[in-house]
Amino acid sequence: MAAAVLAVLWACMMMMSLAPASLAASGFEEVPTIAFDEGFSPLFGEDNMVKSADGRTVSITLNRYTGSGFISSDYYHHGFFSASIKLPKDHTAGVVVAFYLSNGDVFEKTHDELDFEFLGNRYRHEWKMQTNVYGNGSTDRGREERYLMPFDPTADAHRFSILWHSRLIVFYVDGVPIREVPRTAAMGADYPSKPMALYVTIWDGSTWATDNGKYKVNYKRGPFTAVFSDLVLRGCTARSDIRLATTADDQDRCAAAEEDLMESDEYSSTMAMTARKRMAMRRFRQRQMLYTVCYDTNRYPEPFPECDVNMAERQMYWQWGESKVVRPRVRPRPGRRSKRRPSPEATAIPPPVLVSLQQAD
Repeated sequence: MAAAVLAVLWACMMMMSLAPASLAASGFEEVPTIAFDEGFSPLFGEDNMVKSADGRTVSITLNRYTGSGFISSDYYHHGFFSASIKLPKDHTAGVVVAFYLSNGDVFEKTHDELDFEFLGNRYRHEWKMQTNVYGNGSTDRGREERYLMPFDPTADAHRFSILWHSRLIVFYVDGVPIREVPRTAAMGADYPSKPMALYVTIWDGSTWATDNGKYKVNYKRGPFTAVFSDLVLRGCTARSDIRLATTADDQDRCAAAEEDLMESDEYSSTMAMTARKRMAMRRFRQRQMLYTVCYDTNRYPEPFPECDVNMAERQMYWQWGESKVVRPRVRPRPGRRSKRRPSPEATAIPPPVLVSLQQAD
């Protein structure tokens, strides 16, 4: 009981320290936000969840007893989903915070999934961010990418968004697109197409999250609290039983809703992919990406059909793959010759363990 009270008090302190996130700063000032009770309900660990007085900010905490999470009240046929997120600070090895779309609770073997995963790290080491795309249970053909963030996600809230359209998927960070997945005929059922709900969770990923499971959650350094605000659910709601085949009326209704979104001011001013935004996306990926399935020739000798393969980047993959997390150089002692520097291939960090949230459950 005392531990639960401590977790709640800690979450309250975290929310008090969180300055209101600026949608204008993130490029999504036109997008309407909602209060928690307008579109969400608790999923698990409700004792580790705290809502602000106005219901527009919610914190979820992981302690030695449980994590926490919430889920959208509805499932959606495509749409735009967004939140401002502030991550736990200090030593967070093994901690996983996730903001994702999924239908895994309904379609256990053929689920769809679109993820932002945030992977904690040791003290004074950076959080890592991962995006995943799975369709129809295609975790054996996982479309994963991993990045460093160009800011401290524990100091201030930053905005993370997913646009899920019938023709493309875009992941955004502070309004900047970081990944675009166009739908191609060759993808077939690998493109997420069944209705999905939005999930927000914090949990113990000790078996894989930090250095492939080398570093576990240290609950003596907890509790660990993530804060969410500026919640956005903009999509066409599905019928209550998503296992039923979509009717013609549903298809027409959701096609019209999707068209309305694409013609809206908020889409044209913030979400639409322009030449300038693709340049910004390329810069982000060149500077921040640690891993992309598109250049992982060990797993897939041929890239996926939707991959935008840049041959120069692919040839230099060893320079900006997981090895971008630079190991400290050991300076030679005075008076001694330094040993020949090993080749990048010899010092390469093992590839990351890539796990879908459905697999992790």
